[in-house]
This record gives sequence, structure tokens and C-alpha cells, in this order.
Amino acid sequence: MTEQPVILTEGAALVEVAPPAFDVDLAIAYAGADNFTGRPVYARPGCYLHEEAAALLQRAVALAAEIGLRLRLFDAFRPTEAQWVLWNHTPDPEFLADPRRGSPHSRGVAVDLTLIDRDGRALDMGTAFDAFTPRSHHGAGGIDAGAARNRHLLLGLMTAAGWDFYRNEWWHYQMFDSRRFPLISDRALPRPMMPAS
Repeated sequence: MTEQPVILTEGAALVEVAPPAFDVDLAIAYAGADNFTGRPVYARPGCYLHEEAAALLQRAVALAAEIGLRLRLFDAFRPTEAQWVLWNHTPDPEFLADPRRGSPHSRGVAVDLTLIDRDGRALDMGTAFDAFTPRSHHGAGGIDAGAARNRHLLLGLMTAAGWDFYRNEWWHYQMFDSRRFPLISDRALPRPMMPAS
């Protein structure tokens, strides 16, 4: 890989996930108002992963490319400060990690994503990203066969690349044993993602 890690405190390293090093489409949801809070959470659309997670993402990118698809990322590393913003807005443990416990996103080892075709059209997954409803669960009933097939395709690609999945969100994948990684604050980034307070 040609990307340069951003060295953080306590030996952790985040890699910036961006083209051309990563053949992905970035649609960082929390950098705009099109998310469940209805407003931007990030001041800029940064996309980072722990270097081990970045290597797994590259595997998923390669597997998707073999079948003519690409990955669209909605979120990756989420500063601990952002997790508090989301939790304070909607403290729903079915869909959000309590920031006192910490999210895999805030450790740099989780991604929220979907599949797109080579023309940039998102495959139907039966619900939107961040739809906090039982229809978003893996294996949920009430979605059409095409959307179910697309979810299974994403699940297959991601698990083949070495990712674990979260049963309540078709879009969320994380590294196994994610708690072995430290939580990371926005202050650790050389260029903050969060708005100045």
C-alpha cells in the first residue's frame, strides 16, 4: 500500500482512506446534514482507519472489483467526541455504542459502507444507511429479494476480507476483537475532524 499512516499517541496509527490509494467512493455522512441528526457532526469529511483495518478494507475493495463493484464509505474512524454527539442526540444502544464503553468506530477499526456499481449507483439494500429500524437488521424480513441478495453479497465480500459484522446494521463492519484497540480522540489527528468548540 502507498498510503502514509498518521502516527497517533500510544503507538496507534491511522491511515487516510482516499483515492487513488483506495478505489472507494467517499460519502462521509456525518460531514453533511444527510444523517440521522439532521446536521453536520464533522467539520470536514475525513476518512481514516487503523492500519490493520485499512489492510482488510483493501482486500474488500479487491474482492468487490472482481465482480465489477465498488465500495461507498459513509463513515470509518469516528472521534470519541463525535460518538458523544451522536449518543446525546439518539441514545439508542441497539444502533449506537454508548461512548462510555466506546465504539469500534472510535478505535478506527469499523466502517459503514454499501456497494455501488461502476457507474456509481448504489445497490438497493432495502433501507437507507442509518435507518434505525428492525428492517436494517441482517436477516430482516420485509425487504425484497433483490435487496436481501445485495445485503448477502456485501456480507460475503466483507467477511471474506476478514471483517466481522454487527447484526443490527447491514452497513456496519468491524474488526474482530475490536476492544483491543485504544479509543482515539479528535485531538490525536494532525487536522481535526470536529468543529472548533
